[in-house]
Amino acid sequence: MLDNVHQIIAGVVLLSVVGIAYGGTFLLKVARGSVPANELQQRFFRAGHAHAGVLVILGLLVLQLTQLNDVAQLWQALSLGVLAAAILMPGGFFLSVAGRDPQRPNRFIALLWTGAALLVTGLAAAGIGLVAAGTN
Repeated sequence: MLDNVHQIIAGVVLLSVVGIAYGGTFLLKVARGSVPANELQQRFFRAGHAHAGVLVILGLLVLQLTQLNDVAQLWQALSLGVLAAAILMPGGFFLSVAGRDPQRPNRFIALLWTGAALLVTGLAAAGIGLVAAGTN
């Protein structure tokens, strides 16, 4: 069962899916041409939207798995990196191509790489924590 803090995190994350769904309407506008975007922006917008949806679901799954299997607090805390990645990686995709007709990503691309590092850390922590909890 989720404790109160994790329950609140899960609730907030589920509410964020409303924003992700709204982002889909933005992608439709880009696809229809009513929002001008060059090829780089179109690719990054699609990747950002896809990563947001997948990582939110993955983060919720990791949260549930670590809670239900009595994973040690350290591993649980580190595994929240998956949910942090669900914010940072899409942010990196969207913000790094903001503006009119960018030819390459700007320095906000660092958010993408920071999110990727947190994703790997979070998944490794969850995996190690689940294995350790299973051997006790």
